[in-house]
Amino acid sequence: MVDNFRRYLFVSRYNLYAGLTLGCLQMQLGVICSIGIWTFSVAKSQAVQPHQNWKSASELIEQVTKANPESTEQHSKLKTLNLELSIPLPYRLELKPILIAAPENFNPGLRLPPALPKPLQNSNQPTTSTEPRTPDAVLESIDTDYRYDTDNFGQTNLFIEPTAQFRLRNGNKIFFKTGFDFFEQPGVESITNVPLQVGWQGKIGQVTLQTAAGVDIFNRLPTALNLNAKVELPISPAKVTPSGRLRSLVVLSGNLEQGPYKSNARTLDNQITAWRFGPDLYWQIDRDTSLFSSLRLGSYNDGNSEVQSFSRLERKFGQFSLAANLFTWNYDRDLERTSGYFSPQDFLVYNAEVAWEGDITKFLRCRLAANLGRQRLKGEFDNANTYQTRCTVKLSPNIEADLGYSFSNVRNQDTGESAYSGNSLAGQLRVKF
Repeated sequence: MVDNFRRYLFVSRYNLYAGLTLGCLQMQLGVICSIGIWTFSVAKSQAVQPHQNWKSASELIEQVTKANPESTEQHSKLKTLNLELSIPLPYRLELKPILIAAPENFNPGLRLPPALPKPLQNSNQPTTSTEPRTPDAVLESIDTDYRYDTDNFGQTNLFIEPTAQFRLRNGNKIFFKTGFDFFEQPGVESITNVPLQVGWQGKIGQVTLQTAAGVDIFNRLPTALNLNAKVELPISPAKVTPSGRLRSLVVLSGNLEQGPYKSNARTLDNQITAWRFGPDLYWQIDRDTSLFSSLRLGSYNDGNSEVQSFSRLERKFGQFSLAANLFTWNYDRDLERTSGYFSPQDFLVYNAEVAWEGDITKFLRCRLAANLGRQRLKGEFDNANTYQTRCTVKLSPNIEADLGYSFSNVRNQDTGESAYSGNSLAGQLRVKF
């Protein structure tokens, strides 16, 4: 299986000199535009349901919230569902890959339940010729993700990635993502990265399809390809209370990801890439109880392979919540010394979480959480604790921003007898049009 998934393409090296960089970006943007035009043409011919008959996960939450202002607690629960071993990443684009395989990055909060169908429009309503023609593509939003990770061993990772979302006339969506990433680590020359990616989302019947592909441009490494895909199918239909709150739902999804392993500067310097695939299961048991479970199988171009699993059971009590998390991670070989990435052959983390989330003012909502548990590495147990906070500021009806901080001692590298601690500052700026 490893050989079947081990495909990787390198192109000529780019440097930081202004002339060559400009030429590179022009060429890559040309490719991206070509892909976008091709995708746009294909998307228009897809046999999908009309836009008014389906919504994305984030739109579902917004619809429920508008129907019942008290359901903002449900919104927050679905949005912040995560491993809670470190700061939740409030990315809205569900295509965000999980190639940074580490407990604090494995974020099931990205896996929201699918959309509830919007009430069907009355097809008998007459239309007039004076109605304006619907544009072929409309800019819906621009979400800019920010994340800054540091630890007590001098490792630094910075991600700044804006994503523009367009809705096509037939209801499909197109995503364009770019940004600036920076990786620094003792003993390794720093690396900068400019990601370029085009994504598409559509729906056929009850099945939601998502795909994305692009390139990663580095200052001193060969350009690398990246791709990911997701298929999402509701096993049981969504049920909503008369007040508009989600009551029950079961969703099964399949995921496939490939790209550079952006764990740290050493991993990128060694040009490590990974294929990862596996299912996710989301079960809304009742309006206050949910279960999320995920399995990932990974294959690396250095010959290594992994099995990663995560489960979370959460219960809501008004503004408070209790949750239990279980995370396991097993590699075929420990190649941290040669390849540079944390590759434990037996790693286990379990913890209990207590959290509070509520409105401080009309425009400010915050969440505080603490996780207490244990972690096992190489047969030895140690405490596994995380403390985090996140606030959402609504600057206007169309602009809001998240900002959060987290401190955790859950390992993402083998430090031997030395204690590990990591800090994360993450956020997102969302602009709707």
